[in-house]
Amino acid sequence: MPSNQNPLGARPARFRRQRLLIIGCGDVGLRVAKAQRGVRLLALTSSPERCAALRAQGITPLLGDLDDPRSLRRLAGLGTRVLHLAPPPPVSEETPQWWLDPRTTALVRALRRRALPQALVYASTTGVYGDCGGAWVDESRPAAAHTGRAMRRVNAERTLRWAGRQGLRASILRIPGIYAPDRAGGTPRARLLRGTPVLRAEDDVYTNHIHADDLARACVAALWRGRAQRIYNVADASDMRMGDYFDLAADLYGLQRPPRVSRSQAQGELPLTLLSFMGESRRLRTQRMTQELRVALRYPTVAQGLRS
Repeated sequence: MPSNQNPLGARPARFRRQRLLIIGCGDVGLRVAKAQRGVRLLALTSSPERCAALRAQGITPLLGDLDDPRSLRRLAGLGTRVLHLAPPPPVSEETPQWWLDPRTTALVRALRRRALPQALVYASTTGVYGDCGGAWVDESRPAAAHTGRAMRRVNAERTLRWAGRQGLRASILRIPGIYAPDRAGGTPRARLLRGTPVLRAEDDVYTNHIHADDLARACVAALWRGRAQRIYNVADASDMRMGDYFDLAADLYGLQRPPRVSRSQAQGELPLTLLSFMGESRRLRTQRMTQELRVALRYPTVAQGLRS
């Protein structure tokens, strides 16, 4: 109905400004924000100290904590599109229900308090596939996670796909290792300087990567063109074993190549987190991403990405 504030009545939906709500607005979230035009940007943060920095980037900060569901109530109806980049909480296998992601559950419950957003994109991990023995993997391959963190990602995916049956258009991006020279920890240089070993050729595994800028572009494409309840592998065009990747990086930086060890030696020398990555081998197919989202990777090889 017309009103004194708006005598012509409510504007049609197609003329209303879109609002992008970013959950977990770290490095990739900020890159997404920079890539958007004509969209109001909002970001959930649990840190009051970050509010000024977010405002400086043109982002409206919203104080809230995914680990405190009561603080998320104000999110309902705020974002017409939601980008969920927050990881599950770091728990141990001694924690009750350690395989669940309560953060994603809390977010979905908050969003369902009012009209659902038009689209939600979730940043998952390729770790949900588990070890594939170096085989080529597309999105039709069933999840076979065997680490706690990957199982929590599977739980988050299932929560969002369930929400999809209630009317939420959710797209899931399965993401490998993220690299970029201007990203904290975004290159293997520090590891090379430490001299951390890699597996010898006969024990080595295939690894996958995506440049942070390409990932941001894939997130934007999925927010606007992603199909309902669709899973997309997001990776660059490299096809490398882990040891070869570190050898290439060492050559680019003019550093000594890392030592090679057997798998049995690695088990006695390396931390469990690193060993878990060395226990999974797969190569990603990304046709669905490049065809449906029409994302052309700017960095077709790791070498070009590390030099940029």
